[in-house]
Amino acid sequence: MKNISIGFNLLVWSATISEELLPMAERLKKIGYDGLETSMGETREEPYRKFGREAGDMGLKVNCCLAVGADENPVSESAAVRQKGLDKIKWSVDRAHDMGGNLVCGPFHSAFATFSRKAPTEQEYAWSAEILQKAGEYAAQANVILALEALNRFECYLCNTMDQLVKLVNQVGHPSVVTMYDTHHANIEEKNITNSIINTGSLLQHVHISENDRGTPGEGHIQWEQTFAALSEINYKGWMTIEAFTRNDPDFANAINVWREYSSPWDIAEKGHRFIKDMCEKHGL
Repeated sequence: MKNISIGFNLLVWSATISEELLPMAERLKKIGYDGLETSMGETREEPYRKFGREAGDMGLKVNCCLAVGADENPVSESAAVRQKGLDKIKWSVDRAHDMGGNLVCGPFHSAFATFSRKAPTEQEYAWSAEILQKAGEYAAQANVILALEALNRFECYLCNTMDQLVKLVNQVGHPSVVTMYDTHHANIEEKNITNSIINTGSLLQHVHISENDRGTPGEGHIQWEQTFAALSEINYKGWMTIEAFTRNDPDFANAINVWREYSSPWDIAEKGHRFIKDMCEKHGL
């Protein structure tokens, strides 16, 4: 596993970064994780700096996961709203830099769970590409990569598939704007898991390992063999970060329609880490 780093998204406990997550970080380090991924629900700057310092002292890297709302939608008809989207992405770059991180991932090409009630238009792709190109220029100055995520049809309409995502990233045309792959969303939207990864190729720089039910990886019906084999075929190098959900943060859980528990956080963390290691070794990653 020379080229793979294993991460864990702290959303199983909270969407808001705080000192309360440090004991979890310490235990994750003992399990063998290389880094953490944090959501960006905290609006103050100092908690990001402090958490980043503490995580760094533990030997953990920190990545960030961003979503934007309807009032900061990069594909809004309003130029003012699109500008707010750019401002939010720039803010996330600053917070990632504060934490010592170099990656912001997520579906910030458009607003989460905000629908036009029609199929995406070429104008919307152009608006998104314009905002992301400017965001990429800003991110490059901080040595931060923006890794965009395709979401399922119930959470997004602009980019549901990797083909749509690749189209958008190619339209952006900036080396700091790349793609990420989420196994949960791909399980819903892709017709062929292998092709969806291979066709992304060198643009793919981040992967979310997420079971179909958002519980413990390896205990559901995601096509894991095809997924890891395809990642091996494109010689993937980067993060494999577990993203799973619980109801520990009720506001966040309600926002993403999580109404039950799937697996306990430490079951996800311990079994998930072992699962990724085993699959990487099996497929030569």
